[in-house]
Amino acid sequence: MVGIVLVSHSAELARGLARLVEQVAGPDVRVEPAGGDADDGLGTSGTRVEAAVERADGGDGVVVLADLGSAVLTVRHVLAERPGGAIRLADAPLVEGAVAAAVTAASGQPLETVLRAAEEARGARKL
Repeated sequence: MVGIVLVSHSAELARGLARLVEQVAGPDVRVEPAGGDADDGLGTSGTRVEAAVERADGGDGVVVLADLGSAVLTVRHVLAERPGGAIRLADAPLVEGAVAAAVTAASGQPLETVLRAAEEARGARKL
């Protein structure tokens, strides 16, 4: 099953969103938070992202979602160090994309379908 990694500048936000997504998608999807800097302050950590990717990867790939621009840069740096892996960074809103990706992953869909579900959440209207 495709795993999900949530990268946020806030460790609390990443953990809280991971709990929400797990409740919506069910316990079979690996949803891993990677929030905060190395000291649990505001920021991102390549080491935390790398560890979350390792935990989330069950063999079918990983979709990574990030909150802000520098988190995206951190994820890109981590992915550049892992050539050839089945890890995709989604161009998607963090919350909506995470829920869509995890629900799709829970249904056993392949990596590219899970990625597409996350990215299609970008156009979800609320009103």
